[in-house]
Amino acid sequence: MGIQVGVIGAGSWGIALSYVLAGNGHDVTVWSRSDSSVAKLREYHGNEEKLPGVKLPESVKYTSNIEEAVKDKDIIVVVVPSAHMRETIRLMKPFINETEEHRQIIVNCSKGIEEDSLMVMSDVILDEIPGCNVCVLSGPSHAEEVGKGMPTTLVVGAFEKEIAKYIQNIFMNSFLRVYISPDMLGIEIGAALKNVVALAAGIADGYGCGDNAKAALITRGIAEISRLGMAMGGKFETFAGLSGIGDLIVTCASMHSRNRRAGILIGQGKTYKEAMDEVNMVVEGVYSARAALKLAEKYEVEMPIITAVNEILFDGKSLQEAVKDLMMRDKKTENNMLEW
Repeated sequence: MGIQVGVIGAGSWGIALSYVLAGNGHDVTVWSRSDSSVAKLREYHGNEEKLPGVKLPESVKYTSNIEEAVKDKDIIVVVVPSAHMRETIRLMKPFINETEEHRQIIVNCSKGIEEDSLMVMSDVILDEIPGCNVCVLSGPSHAEEVGKGMPTTLVVGAFEKEIAKYIQNIFMNSFLRVYISPDMLGIEIGAALKNVVALAAGIADGYGCGDNAKAALITRGIAEISRLGMAMGGKFETFAGLSGIGDLIVTCASMHSRNRRAGILIGQGKTYKEAMDEVNMVVEGVYSARAALKLAEKYEVEMPIITAVNEILFDGKSLQEAVKDLMMRDKKTENNMLEW
């Protein structure tokens, strides 16, 4: 018999993970905020708008009652936009069971940084529910492909190895391979900041900068992410792994990526608000861009790509000027850790 799972969030990733969990034999309840959304989920057995073609088994339940989705579940998979994380956790809090006999595990699957507090999502969860059993699941994964059972790899980060192995076993199957890691912070920093670099990659595509520029943005983007992440306490190996370079590659290269698609529209002359409206999905990179810049300033880390994205999005800087400024920066050594 499978475990009891509450999936908080019925967007494309929430539905894709529900597809995995239900297929693995677990008892899945999906929560969405509105009654009308729940009615559509029940009728279609999935999210026809966000993830067309993916049908969930008849056994999956849908609710707009947060208590029904959270109370007495073994694990709670949180898949809401980062901007709504704190308010959602506050809704969940009264129904979280923290007794030793049945201590629920909260699995954060959202990618972002809270702009005001500069917290990653697991820290937001811990801030609202101190001492709760939280871990993170991340990696290069488009919902459109996971929902079709296409080969995908993820990594689960947790404070305790046994918790990581437990979640690994729950999610892993013949098409979804899951690794484990102790570096929760590094995983979440990589997951959040790659969205900002993907915006930059999309902007370059829309502006017509070419493949050379795309390769440079991906490579120098992971250098920026690594610098900041390590300054914050993340590990280099994490940024060289699935939630670092892996997630960055897939988000910068694929048209499934909402961040890249929004960037392309911005590169073609649209404002970030117009681009978000056209993509019609939450573009996390826009929300994380300001937070990333604040973190760079706080930790005194140089992040020229992140800075350029902020200037384009919020300060009205022209693409032509931004590209020129990036290319004409002071001469640098590629890697300061290498000696002559």
